[in-house]
Amino acid sequence: MISHAALNASLNAVSAILLAGGYAAIRSGKIAVHKMFMIAAFTVSSVFLVSYLVYHYRVGHVPFAGQGWIRPVYFVLLLTHTILAIVIVPMIIVTLRRAWLERFDRHRIIARWTLPLWFYVSVTGVIVYLMVYQIYRPAQFTRF
Repeated sequence: MISHAALNASLNAVSAILLAGGYAAIRSGKIAVHKMFMIAAFTVSSVFLVSYLVYHYRVGHVPFAGQGWIRPVYFVLLLTHTILAIVIVPMIIVTLRRAWLERFDRHRIIARWTLPLWFYVSVTGVIVYLMVYQIYRPAQFTRF
């Protein structure tokens, strides 16, 4: 059975794939396909956010067990991921609202920032999961 943390990482990975698909679709002029990808990415990211909040409410803080040079690398990655995860939520809402209202000129302006930041947050979410739960797994998450 998949762990809750692995589920969250999977949702982030799916979101990143959907965002890449949305980007490819709009670059190809396939507006309807772009719209479907972006709505799906928003839905998956929303499910992720709820799942993440429930998980950390139940489990609490999970320490990073890595030592040496990897610690500052991890914490810089985590810091940028966390700050951008907070910043990206209102950006996504504004971007989607502008598209919904068919204000495409204003949608494009913010989407040029929203898409790469959202993609970064999704991908770094997977990397943080791998570093915390797979590569440098804390003792309480080790199965015998």
